Amino acid sequence: MGRKEEVLKQIQHARKQPARQQSRATASVSLLNELHLSGKTGTLTYYMLVKPKETKINDKLSQLTGMVNDAITQSIDNHLNAPEQLAEAMRYSLLAPGKRIRPALVLLACDACNGDVSKALIPAVAIEMVHTFSLIHDDLPAMDDDNYRRGIPTCHKAFDEATAILTGDALLAFAFELIGTKFSGTDKRRAEIMTELASASGPMGMTGGQILDMNFEPQDGNIEMVEKIHLLKTAALIRCATRIGALSGDADDAKYHALSNYGLKLGLAFQIVDDLLDQTSKKSEMGKRTGKDRESGKPNYAVIAGDIDIAQKRAEKLIQDAKSELTIFGERANSLTELAELILHRKS
Repeated sequence: MGRKEEVLKQIQHARKQPARQQSRATASVSLLNELHLSGKTGTLTYYMLVKPKETKINDKLSQLTGMVNDAITQSIDNHLNAPEQLAEAMRYSLLAPGKRIRPALVLLACDACNGDVSKALIPAVAIEMVHTFSLIHDDLPAMDDDNYRRGIPTCHKAFDEATAILTGDALLAFAFELIGTKFSGTDKRRAEIMTELASASGPMGMTGGQILDMNFEPQDGNIEMVEKIHLLKTAALIRCATRIGALSGDADDAKYHALSNYGLKLGLAFQIVDDLLDQTSKKSEMGKRTGKDRESGKPNYAVIAGDIDIAQKRAEKLIQDAKSELTIFGERANSLTELAELILHRKS
């Protein structure tokens, strides 16, 4: 049995189980990537969460991961009516082991605003679909040409290039369909959330960042250009997560802007840490090829800065600034504060 068939067998097994058990079965896919299953909760515990003292946020993220995985599975099972090959590729890509940082941020931001977290689940699933679409397309031979993502073969390797392109297209469209038809908030909120997601993933966000990334020339590059690319390609969608969480939680303007600023700084720090990991980690830790940014002339903060310490200090400053945006929330933002620290110290 090949790797694709083994993953698909695990996913099909998950599909047949009750919703509350699906996160456990789906998580078994992660064994391919040296992840493990918590015997107590039945949800993923990621090796990125490496600081033993941070058990509180670890437990919180495990709980949220289970919620998101269940909601993804239910969305596919109950609302997706697609040709078999397309549905199979969507499921393969969505249910691959992932950190679920963006949907977790949606739920945590909603909770910080004292909102109903269940109302934020559809936006959380939608942003994970958009994120997965971006990964599928980013891995294509015409872009980054990667064979592995999240420790398993990329979509175009597990299926084929045409299927991968269409799978990304379908996930992007399905994300907006879910919000449009299943979000339980007001029409005004629904429109605001869809606008945020479109803006963050479109020409002034992730897609615009991708074209700048593709056209980047390292000999002409500088830190300012790298930050611009990172802000569009990565930070925009992470900021979107905190914004749509705030909107789902009916935040006032002050809380919305605080979460927006937190998300943007967190997102830039996330990508700088990713740049550092590309230079310092192994494929077995990251679940994807490492060291490729320098080889292929990609906009890597650590490479362009010429000093890993400079990149590390920039990430640390951004995380400190992000946490300072949360004072308005008091203790309700404790999980967001702890998550910021985990992102700074992540190992994958």
